Amino acid sequence: MIYLSSFKLSDCQIGNPNIYPYCVFRGKYIEPFVFAPITVFYGNNGSGKSTLLNIIANKLGLKGKENAASNSYGIRNYCDVFSSECSYSLGENEFGREIRYLPKNSRYIKSEDILYEVKKIQQKQVLSEGMLYDYVKRGMKKEEAEKYLKSKEGFKQREYILFAQEKYSNGETSMQYFDEFLQPEALYLLDEPEVSLSPANQVALAEEINKMARLLECQFIIATHSPFMLGTLNAKIYNIDSKEYDITKWSDLENVRFFYDFFRKREREFE
Repeated sequence: MIYLSSFKLSDCQIGNPNIYPYCVFRGKYIEPFVFAPITVFYGNNGSGKSTLLNIIANKLGLKGKENAASNSYGIRNYCDVFSSECSYSLGENEFGREIRYLPKNSRYIKSEDILYEVKKIQQKQVLSEGMLYDYVKRGMKKEEAEKYLKSKEGFKQREYILFAQEKYSNGETSMQYFDEFLQPEALYLLDEPEVSLSPANQVALAEEINKMARLLECQFIIATHSPFMLGTLNAKIYNIDSKEYDITKWSDLENVRFFYDFFRKREREFE
């Protein structure tokens, strides 16, 4: 399903070359992005792929959009100005008519959102298991301890301890986050969704995205440089590192070639 058909960045020029976000796209020759069911913005750190996603999210008014701050020159908010100069077109429904509204479940999910939710999931899981263990150790039956933890008093105690805790390691509970937030029939903008995931889980997530795009009427626009995601996704890839944002095969991308060359030089060690 194609909810967002195309997006055209502002091609307006301003005098000061340092004003954000104009400076990110300065010197680029940018045709409108034409989206597939899965589209990837590939680029190294600092390439502007996250900025690009956020501009799209702001223009569309998606949940999760970030109100970026531009340089302070006078009273103009240049982020808002840049966004107003961008344009887009929506896709068509099964009757060939242009979609008027994006699905309500559509959202922009940033890497920091994932890490924040992962921390909450881990805190709750670890704390509940730890408290259950402590109560049983003190002599309470397991069924009684479980009942207490579900009570109002037990809930208050758990929340109090959660508030006092500071750090938990980032495991691979990101998959729980995606299971909860990725729903059928929606447009999703994902900024580096591979964060905190092992290579195996990156592949698993990419396969799930492929399935949701193919069977559940979802559309994805993803910013990533993960070779495992790039090699698994059935995606149209824009190379944000190139001057003209070329459409590129995943196997020709710089980051992927680096991994390939690295392991190829050491292939004898795997024999």
